[in-house]
Amino acid sequence: MIGAHSVGRMRVLVTGGAGFIGSHVVEALADRGHEAVVYDALLPSAHADRPRPPAGQRWIDADVRDRDAVRDALREVDAVCHQAAMVGLGKDFADAPAYVGCNDLGTAVLLAAMAEAGVRELVLAGSMVVYGEGRYECARHGVVRPGPRAAADMDAGRFEPRCPDCGAELGPGLVGEDAPVDPRNVYASTKLAQEHLAAAWARACGGRAVSLRYHNVYGPGMPRDTPYAGVASFFRSSLERGEPPQVFEDGRQRRDFVHVRDVAAANVLALEALREREAGAFTAYNTGSGEPHTVGEMAHRLAEAFGGPAPQVTGEYRLGDVRHVTADSGRLRAELGWRPEVGFAEGMTSFAEAPLRG
Repeated sequence: MIGAHSVGRMRVLVTGGAGFIGSHVVEALADRGHEAVVYDALLPSAHADRPRPPAGQRWIDADVRDRDAVRDALREVDAVCHQAAMVGLGKDFADAPAYVGCNDLGTAVLLAAMAEAGVRELVLAGSMVVYGEGRYECARHGVVRPGPRAAADMDAGRFEPRCPDCGAELGPGLVGEDAPVDPRNVYASTKLAQEHLAAAWARACGGRAVSLRYHNVYGPGMPRDTPYAGVASFFRSSLERGEPPQVFEDGRQRRDFVHVRDVAAANVLALEALREREAGAFTAYNTGSGEPHTVGEMAHRLAEAFGGPAPQVTGEYRLGDVRHVTADSGRLRAELGWRPEVGFAEGMTSFAEAPLRG
């Protein structure tokens, strides 16, 4: 849902604007009467089939680390919506330089150019991965922070984190923006670094910055068959090949699946509200549906809507992954008036038939 912030027509530079989430942001901006300038490197990992720009829309085919291209793109721009990033866990740690280069160096180049150009408003694509594990409570010790899961436990099928004080089972809950950050893989580390850079830029330049900490975003236009896509895309790609979705661990890990149209609406709301903020301000907002579901539940719902085959629970795991992380998006709802409109059942049913990005 888009609220009723009063703001004139904006010209917004959308980095990664040809990508999965970015393209929906561009569409949502147009629906609100704003102009989007699309800036995208069109990397093969996200664009196996090179998209064509719509007639009349300004597209810039360049890397966000290209200082001259970024400077040129910022001319006569009112605000920036920074979606460009490498996403997901990748293949292995050898991806680390690419993640840091694209996500953190790219953000630093963009912010330096914004400082030089006098553009002072930024909405950043953040991520819930900055929290590491979500919020847990022990019946005896209250709210606790379990450490990283050990490979020996995972190999033995012990996937649930335990209380670090007494070893008891924990109850997962919703994590708020004031929770301690604890990134547990390379991608998560780069997303947290992006936030720190944005906050430093806002303080130094009198800017206004918002980070929308996305939870598991899904919907039409997700890239298919890439190690950098989200779990919903993995499952959907398997179903298209006639193969059962492969569900890691025991399938009971909890996530918050939020539809891309709702995420795009949150971006537009945040952009429209930036001018109401104090200069130098940085604010993070969880951006999730508020309705936790397990990965196994999502796989079954998607397979059912697609017409099979049924998912297979494999017991496999990725050591950099976390067990449960689900959002409390109350701050975004209260401060910006955002409400997700696409429910889980409806969203998964429509996603089963939605086109994927080649």
